[in-house]
Amino acid sequence: MKQASQVPGARAPGTMPDSPQLAVTPIPDKSYFRIGEVARIVGVKPYVLRYWESEFRAIRPQKSRSQQRLYRRRDVELLLRIKKLLYEERFTIAGARRRLREEGAVDIEASESDASEKGAPTSKPNQEFLNRLRTDLEKILKLVED
Repeated sequence: MKQASQVPGARAPGTMPDSPQLAVTPIPDKSYFRIGEVARIVGVKPYVLRYWESEFRAIRPQKSRSQQRLYRRRDVELLLRIKKLLYEERFTIAGARRRLREEGAVDIEASESDASEKGAPTSKPNQEFLNRLRTDLEKILKLVED
């Protein structure tokens, strides 16, 4: 029986796998990619991609009839950028979100429900709408009580 060091692709017990930055492959020339393909291209496990979807609103793969995720080319490019920020430049998720926003990427924020749970301020137009709504509801309540 061969030792681990003699088997191609095997590693000695207790050693770390190759660095995830090295596992990136070029993006094939096609419109849609399944999660396994994207995981191979980006060099991370599929569960990492699903987690990033929850943290970065811009990553919203479509779903096929069989409910498989279908990523577009721009999703794959964004995932590669996120990976670089997190793994190579050592940003936190929040820091990577901020950097992508500064670079002009759109809809990078976490989902609105996440933002509201963290006490994020409501945008000014939304706040004005909510204030008008509150005032109108108070007027209706006053009419009902009278």
